[in-house]
Amino acid sequence: MKIGFVSLGCPKNLVDSEVMLGLLAQSGNEITTSQEDAEVIVVNTCGFIESAKQESIDTILEMAQQKIKGNCRKLIVAGCLVERYRKELMEQIPEIDAVIGTNEIPDILKVCGEAPQIGSVPQYQSRELYLYSDFDPRVLTTPGYSAYVKIAEGCDHPCSFCVIPQMRGPFRSRPMDSILREASSLAKQGIKELNLIGQDTTMYGWDLENRRGLADLIRGLGEVEGIEWVRVLYVYPNNVYDELLEAIAQTPSACKYIDIPLQHASRRVLKSMKRGGNRSSLSRLIERIRSGIPEVAIRTTMIVGFPGEKEEDVDELMGFVEEMRFDRLGVFTYSDEEDCAAYPLDEKVPEDVKKDRQKRLMELQAGISREKNRQMIGKCLPVLVEGLSKESDLLWEGRLSTQAPDIDGVVYLNDGVSEQTRPGDIVPVRITEAHEYDLVGMISSV
Repeated sequence: MKIGFVSLGCPKNLVDSEVMLGLLAQSGNEITTSQEDAEVIVVNTCGFIESAKQESIDTILEMAQQKIKGNCRKLIVAGCLVERYRKELMEQIPEIDAVIGTNEIPDILKVCGEAPQIGSVPQYQSRELYLYSDFDPRVLTTPGYSAYVKIAEGCDHPCSFCVIPQMRGPFRSRPMDSILREASSLAKQGIKELNLIGQDTTMYGWDLENRRGLADLIRGLGEVEGIEWVRVLYVYPNNVYDELLEAIAQTPSACKYIDIPLQHASRRVLKSMKRGGNRSSLSRLIERIRSGIPEVAIRTTMIVGFPGEKEEDVDELMGFVEEMRFDRLGVFTYSDEEDCAAYPLDEKVPEDVKKDRQKRLMELQAGISREKNRQMIGKCLPVLVEGLSKESDLLWEGRLSTQAPDIDGVVYLNDGVSEQTRPGDIVPVRITEAHEYDLVGMISSV
C-alpha cells in the first residue's frame, strides 16, 4: 500500500514515527509524501499542551478530507493524543479507522493492514511498555547527516504542569550496547551528528543500576567512528552530576552544550510546580556547569503564568535570567491541562497577563543573546553545513555545535560556498555579523 505519514510534536515523537515508517517499509509498503496518493494516512499526534492538541485535531480533520478528495481509504491516529483522549477520538471523529498509543507502535502493521470495522474503531492496548531497540527498522526523516537517538522513554518526575508520565509511562532506559550499535549503524549511513533524547536524559541508566549511565554513554559514543557531534538534550536540573560534566568536557565529539529546562526561579512557584530548588540553588548549578565545561552554551526554558504566579515571582525570574545570561532561552505560557496536578489550583493567571510576561522575558533574552552573539564576531568556528537557507535561495546556512537543530539559531553563510560544499560538511567559518539569534559568516580556508 501507499502510506502517507504526518508526524507532530517533539523529536521523541519523531523517532516513534521513524520506527513506524521503518516497520511499514520493511513489510513492503510504499511510503509517499503525497497526501493525495496515499491509500493509508497515519497522523502521529502530540497531546502535551492545548496548542499541540489543537494542531493535532486540525491535522486529523485535514487528513480526513483525503478520504473524500484523495485515494485515502484508511485514517490511523497514533501517539500521545490517543493516550489522553482515546475514547473521545473514537467517538467524536468517525473518519478515524484505528487508534494506537505510544506503547503500541508495533501494532502499526496490524492497523494499516486490516479492513476497517463498521461501527467501531479498532484500538490496541499492549500490556508491555514499549521501547525501541537497534533491531527495529527506522526510516530517517531528518537530513542525511543528523539523527535523533532516543536513549530512554517515560518519566518518573511529579511535575505538576506535565502529563508526560500519564502518556509515556514510567522511566526506562535502553541498554547501552543497543544504543552504541545503533550509533555505529547510523554512522555507516553517513550520520555525523547524534542528538540524544529522552524525557530526562540525566536519569539514563538509573533503572539499569548505573547512576552514571549518561556519562558512560557519552564516552562510549565518543569512540564510534564517523560520529563527530554528540549533543545531549533534556537534562533534568536535579540530576546533574560531576562525572557527566567531565564526560562532556573530555569527550572531543561531545558538543559543549547543555539543554536544561529550569522552568522558573521563584522558590514559591517551583515548589508549586513540584520541581524544588530556588534562585540561589539554580545559580550555583549553572556556575557549576560553566566551571565543569569550559565554553559551554546553556539553553533553558521557562514557564510563565503558572497558577498563583505573582509579579514579584516574575521579577525574580527576570533578575535570574539577567544574572545568568543564558545562551539560549525559550519561554512558554502555562497551559492548564485537566490531567495535571496543577489543574485544580486557584489563582489562574489571565491569558493576556501570561502573554505580557512571556513578551517581557523574551525581550530581555533578545538583548542578552544579541550581546553574546556580537562576542562571536571575528572567531573562526566549525559549522555543520545544512544547505540552502530556509530564508533565501541566495544564502546557505549551517549550525555551530552549540546550536541544536530546529530550536536554536543558525549561521548564514554569505561567502566561501563552492561547488565542492555539501550538506553535512563540517567546515571552518569566520563569523562576520551577529543578530539576536542568528549569526552570519564566511567559509574560511584557515
